[in-house]
Amino acid sequence: MTNNFSIAIHGGAGTILRSTMTPELQAQYETGLEAALDKGYKILEAGGSSLEAVEGAVVILEDFPLFNAGKGAVFNNVGGHEMDASIMFGEGLEAGAVCGVSHIKNPVKLARAIMEHSGHVILCGEGAEQFAKLQNITFEDDAYFYTEQRYKQWQEALKEDKVQLDHSDKKFGTVGAVALDKYGNLAAATSTGGMTNKKFGRVGDSPIPGAGTYANNNTCAVSCTGHGELFIRSVVGYDISCLIEYKGLSLKEACDLVVYDKLVKMGGEGGLIAIDKHGNIEMPFNSEGMYRACRSSNGRYEVKIYP
Repeated sequence: MTNNFSIAIHGGAGTILRSTMTPELQAQYETGLEAALDKGYKILEAGGSSLEAVEGAVVILEDFPLFNAGKGAVFNNVGGHEMDASIMFGEGLEAGAVCGVSHIKNPVKLARAIMEHSGHVILCGEGAEQFAKLQNITFEDDAYFYTEQRYKQWQEALKEDKVQLDHSDKKFGTVGAVALDKYGNLAAATSTGGMTNKKFGRVGDSPIPGAGTYANNNTCAVSCTGHGELFIRSVVGYDISCLIEYKGLSLKEACDLVVYDKLVKMGGEGGLIAIDKHGNIEMPFNSEGMYRACRSSNGRYEVKIYP
């Protein structure tokens, strides 16, 4: 058993401008991040698993209406919500994910149930919701997911007939958490409402193990937020793990290479949070901001939005 443990969380990346951020709004975002960080950290401190910690932290973020996941999920093209989530445990590379569900209060809880009880990795749509009922996962009606801010974004996107990456042209709304527990186990979880005005059942990187979410006890745990299509094509989470495992790069070197070089060359905007097996934390992003926070048992504590 190690005494070292740490957690990092994010609430999305992108064009987060100081000029449009009021002090009140910034305080609200920071409050949401702090609450999630605190929840996950307390679980780790009490000897809980990294899996419990990332799930607990993401549930808080899903319940917080300012983030694009759970309650704050954006509207799709027909005025509904399609949420995606995944969770991964680094000990045995177990993973569970859900795509395109509409009425699940906490998609990350369903992702964990899929990992532990379904015999599968990814379930989607109606079938995932049927499984959720068998697992006694909490459902909510459409009214629960309605927020005025998201409705206005959808109306604007409809007028211009464009897909929006959340509350500006380039805001990648996703939430996630990564953690290392006292037993040396790594875990990662990610949850999202996807893109405003999305069509055709589009799915991004969040529910795809190896792309938007990845955890491997030998290397690291990663949760991404960004232009999902490019993160899928780059297999970002797995790439960072491989750079550590096969090239011997440090967590920082691996994250920097992927976020500031490989993704930039492809036009992939966004960021990620990552923790390695030693408890080191990295939170790089190539966009103007990323809602992020971290805390470790060795005293590091950060809650930030801008570079």
